[in-house]
Amino acid sequence: MSSLDAKRHTLAHLLAAAVLEHYPQAKPTIGPAVDNGFYYDFDFSGGEKPGNDELAILETSMRKILTSWTAMSGVEISEKEAYKHFDDNPFKRELIEEIAGKGEKITLYTAGNFTDLCRGGHSDNPSKDIQADSFTLDRIAGAYWRGNEKNKMLTRIYGLAFDTKNELKQYQERQEEAKKRDHRKIGKEQGLFVFSDLVGSGMPLFTPKGNTIRSEIIHFSQELNEELGFGEVHTPNINKGELFKISGHYDQYKEDMLTVHSQYVNDEMFLKPMNCPQHTQIYASEPRSYRDLPIRFSDFATLYRDERPGELSGLTRLRAFSQDDGHIFCREDQIEDELTSVLGAIQKALAIYRIDYWVRLSLRDPEKKEKYIGEDAMWEKSETIMQKLLKEKAIEHKEALGEAAFYGPKMDIMAIDAIGRQWQISTIQLDVNMPGRFNLEYTAEDGTKKTPIMIHRALIGSPDRFLGILIEHYNGAFPTWLSPVQVRILSISEKHTAYGEEITTALRVAHIRAEFDKSNESLGKKIRAGKGKKIPYLIVIGDTEVESKMLTVESRDHGKLEGLSVEDFITRIQKEITERS
Repeated sequence: MSSLDAKRHTLAHLLAAAVLEHYPQAKPTIGPAVDNGFYYDFDFSGGEKPGNDELAILETSMRKILTSWTAMSGVEISEKEAYKHFDDNPFKRELIEEIAGKGEKITLYTAGNFTDLCRGGHSDNPSKDIQADSFTLDRIAGAYWRGNEKNKMLTRIYGLAFDTKNELKQYQERQEEAKKRDHRKIGKEQGLFVFSDLVGSGMPLFTPKGNTIRSEIIHFSQELNEELGFGEVHTPNINKGELFKISGHYDQYKEDMLTVHSQYVNDEMFLKPMNCPQHTQIYASEPRSYRDLPIRFSDFATLYRDERPGELSGLTRLRAFSQDDGHIFCREDQIEDELTSVLGAIQKALAIYRIDYWVRLSLRDPEKKEKYIGEDAMWEKSETIMQKLLKEKAIEHKEALGEAAFYGPKMDIMAIDAIGRQWQISTIQLDVNMPGRFNLEYTAEDGTKKTPIMIHRALIGSPDRFLGILIEHYNGAFPTWLSPVQVRILSISEKHTAYGEEITTALRVAHIRAEFDKSNESLGKKIRAGKGKKIPYLIVIGDTEVESKMLTVESRDHGKLEGLSVEDFITRIQKEITERS
C-alpha cells in the first residue's frame, strides 16, 4: 500500500472515530481507501444520522482527534475474542466469520481510543504523517452493505485526501471544472441526446445533432478498420444461452446479462453483452486454411448490460450501447504484427481526437485463479507475449494484477482528458481460450489441424460513451469535423435573407453542415447564441457582403476572418474537415 493510500486508509478509521464520538449508537462497517480519498459505511438504525450540513462538525472532530493519534498498533486475536469485541455489530461479525472461514488471521488496529477490525496498511504516526489541511469530508450517500441491493441500506460518508493542502485544492478546482463540463449539462444545452423514463434508464436517445457526432466517430473507426483489413459484420442482439455457456460468459458474466423470453420456444435467451461469441460462429461457418489467416471482423451492433441503477451515469455508463468492436483470428506467428497494427491505429485515433493516454497491461491475479478460465501455461504464454511486445516497442506502461479479462490478458488504453481525468477506452485482449472452447480450427501448412489465436480489440471503445467523454474533453467546443453544425449564417436584416440562403445552399452542396439563423432577433443576440452553442464558424451577412460577394467570418478558434470568397471559405473548411485538423 502506497504512503498516500496508507494515509487515506487511516483517515477512514479517523472518520469512524469522529462519527462514534457524535453518534455513539452508529455501527461502523467497512472503510477503505479509494481513488482521491476514502469512505466509511455506517448503520445509523434507531437513532440520529448526519446530513451534509454536519460534515463540517465531523471534519473538525477528525482534526482534533488526529493530534492524539501518534501511533496505530495492530494485534492478532482469536475468532472468539473478535466476536466478543464486536458482539453488538452484526456487520463486523459477518466479516469475522468470512475471514475465519478463509483461514486468515484476524487483526484489530488501535489508534487513540478507537479500535477497528482491519487487515492493516496505515500511517505509522498519523498525527505526524497526515497534514490536517490535506483532507476534507466531501458528501454523504446511500450504499448497500457489501454492494448487494438485497442487503441493508447504509450511510456512506466520502472524504477527499491528498498529501498536501495544495494537491487537495487542485483536485477540488478540477472537480469544479468538471461540473462545468458535465456532458449531461452540455448535451442538454446543445440538444444532443435525451433519456426517457418510458424508454428506460441507461438507454439514450440521440437527436439529429447528437447522432451526427456519434456517426462521425463511428465513420472514423470504420476508416481505421478498413486500413487494418477488417470486414464489417452484423450480428443479432438476441442469442441463445448455450452460446454464452460455451464461451464462458454464462458462468462469469450472467449477473450482468438481460434475459429475453419467447412466446413460442423455451430456449434460454439473452440480449448480448458482447460480440465475440457470435464472431466465432462466422469464423466456424466454413473451413479455414493457414493462408486465410489473419481473418478480421468488426461489428457496431448494440450491446446490453444489466447495470445497477445507481451506477448509471449519463452516456459514460449505459445499459444499451455500441462498441467499435473487432476480433482477429490469427496464427501464433502473426500475433505480434496484429497487436502492433491495432495499437498503431489506436494511437492514430487518439492523436486526431487530441487525447493523451497511457497503457495499462492488465494481468491475471495468480492468487484468484478461480476468476479466470484456461490453463496456467496458456496464461503465462499470452502474458509474456504482451510484456515482450510493450518492452520491444518501448511503450510506457503499468502492470495491473487482477484487471485481465476472464479469458486473457489485455492492454487497456487509459485516456487522459483536458482536466487530467483518466478513462479506460480502447482495449486489446489476447485470448488463447475461447477459440478452443468453440473447437475453432484451421488447416496448417503441414496438413494438421490447429486452433487459431483470438485477439479482441476496440479502437475507442463505445462511440456512445466516447461521445460523453469528448463533450467534457472539448467542453462542448467540438473540432469542425465533429461539430453537428459547422457553420451558422446570420443575416442582419430581412433584405439579406436571399444571399444568406444562397450561401447556405452552397455550403450544403459542398457537404458542409450549415444552418441559417433567420430569426427576427438583433445581430448581437444571434452572435451570442451562435457562440453559446460553440459553433466553429459564424458568417455575418449585411449590405457589404451582399454587394461585394465576400464573406465576413467569425471563427471560434481563430478570430475574425475577412475578405474570403465563398469558394475560398469552402476550400478552407473542407480541408479542415477532411484532415480532421
